[in-house]
Amino acid sequence: MKRSMLDIAFDLLSKKKKPVPFLNLWTEIAQMEGLTQAQQDDRIAQFFSDLCLDSRFVNMGENKWDLRSRHTFSEVVIDTDEIMVDENDDDEDFDDEAMIEDEYEEKDDE
Repeated sequence: MKRSMLDIAFDLLSKKKKPVPFLNLWTEIAQMEGLTQAQQDDRIAQFFSDLCLDSRFVNMGENKWDLRSRHTFSEVVIDTDEIMVDENDDDEDFDDEAMIEDEYEEKDDE
């Protein structure tokens, strides 16, 4: 049975001592799998998405990836309280009904 690229990534990262840039990890996997450039181009986005969704892996910033098991919860979880939110919400002045009416009026004029 053929191993998935995520399982290969897990094995590769298990052997490494520190986080690895995504492109380095991808290049190594693509070489191991014998992928052509066209196959690499077709599969890289899906691999990145799968990597993001697989709970065994964590993005350590600057697109470097590591095994989640090597890091504490506080190292890998973003505190959303620290995220800056723009309190100037320009959408409050947006009038959906007026915009829809304007669109209908423009169509009627044509």
